[in-house]
Amino acid sequence: MEATTLRKRPLSIKTAAGREGRTAAEAELGEPVSPSARLVEDFYIIVLMGASTPLNLPALRAGIEAQLARYPHFRSIQVTDKDGELRWAPTTVNVENHLIRPTLDPAAVAANPDKAVEDYVASLSTLPMDRSQPLWEFHLFDFPTSEATSTAAIRVHHSLGDGMSLLTLLMACTRSAADPTRLPAMPPLPSRTGAIYQRPRPSAGVLAYLLWVWSFVVLAWHTVVDVAGFFATILFLKDPHTLFKRVNHAETQRKRIVHRRLSLDDVKFVKNAMKCTVNDVLIGVTYAALSRYHFRKSGGETDTRKEIRVRSMLLVNLRPTTSLHACVDMIKSGKESHVKWGNELGFIILPFFIGMHSDPLDYVRKGKKVVDRKKSSLEVVFTHVAAEVIFKVFGLKAASAIFHRMISHTTISFANMTGPVEQVEFCGHPIVFIAPSGYGPPEALTVNYQSYVNTIMINLALDEGHFPDYDELLDDFVESLEDIKDAASRLGMHHGKA
Repeated sequence: MEATTLRKRPLSIKTAAGREGRTAAEAELGEPVSPSARLVEDFYIIVLMGASTPLNLPALRAGIEAQLARYPHFRSIQVTDKDGELRWAPTTVNVENHLIRPTLDPAAVAANPDKAVEDYVASLSTLPMDRSQPLWEFHLFDFPTSEATSTAAIRVHHSLGDGMSLLTLLMACTRSAADPTRLPAMPPLPSRTGAIYQRPRPSAGVLAYLLWVWSFVVLAWHTVVDVAGFFATILFLKDPHTLFKRVNHAETQRKRIVHRRLSLDDVKFVKNAMKCTVNDVLIGVTYAALSRYHFRKSGGETDTRKEIRVRSMLLVNLRPTTSLHACVDMIKSGKESHVKWGNELGFIILPFFIGMHSDPLDYVRKGKKVVDRKKSSLEVVFTHVAAEVIFKVFGLKAASAIFHRMISHTTISFANMTGPVEQVEFCGHPIVFIAPSGYGPPEALTVNYQSYVNTIMINLALDEGHFPDYDELLDDFVESLEDIKDAASRLGMHHGKA
């Protein structure tokens, strides 16, 4: 059987010294590993994809070799040059070494295949990757679960790119399930929003121009406040202790990576009723879900009338977003090295509020207010520059310690990504769900949203010992969206009567 040729767990590990001695003199060294990529040395991205068909290993192997393995960082390893600088070095890729068929307990798979996959993916968070080869792996499960006929868990080191760019790269390897000759339809790239981009027309009058100029003053002020908060977080400003905050940041925690489906139509219904964005709604749903979980678990120990302010760390890649079609055109023309991925990271500290509201729509209103405020700031640009300066002046060890300290002073990590608006095929496999997440940040909880066709997947990466009842937290997300949608429906009825 084909599976016998694929790699098995445990993964082989080679030391940095052995890797450098073997490759530095032999390989043609490429570009340096960026400071941002080195800061996420311990960060990994996990993407679960479910297919509606059994695994076709020859097709999967050929597709990955022809598409994914052509991207420069997917066929490079990290080596240290004679000057001690870490660089990307091209290497020969044997796709077989990146396709892993784990040997699972047959009884566990028969009893609960979903749990068997979930347990295995959790074990990946405790296993380092083999750095003698490019830092990506496909872990393959050729048995049915409640969601799919077969499943792949893709593990990629964060230095290869941020979540959005890596997802775009994966989608560049897909085709429309309705028409395999074309790329899948994707949502339009996000446009710039905010008052500074809304330059008035010449006929708008003096007041409109004054308001436009004033928006730059507001932008500058918000940036100063946010940058001050950024440095305060590094130095002394910590989130209050809640059920979501990790107590011991020094210990490596095994991560449980789980997901649940939400209706994209329901989210869009709320968006239209509230005249806001999908992202505003999802932040509101997150506020509501965390609040439900916190006050239920804390019982009578917490005053429900008091709102608790915690913060989320958002990593934002400042590289210009490349459209899916542009990415594929570059690869087809032999210019795959021109596709700009990698990491140029800045940071946004986003307030999250835990509180009980009689009107569920208040969570969305508060989320919209926070997001609108963050749009009027250059915080992400200044934090990127600050990280680069700290790295160059103090070195990797000090920069990593500062980065770790900053994240550990916040409570959760948050991200929201958009996917294809139609079903796709990956190397001939019709995909029924896509669930990206990750592990590495010194936080007990990471929240990721991913849209695909007419669903949004809520993906949680949780410290296993911290959230033994993670199913309840997933239920809170589902029920929070239902409550918010019901409230939006009543809002629409009220407006209709008016």
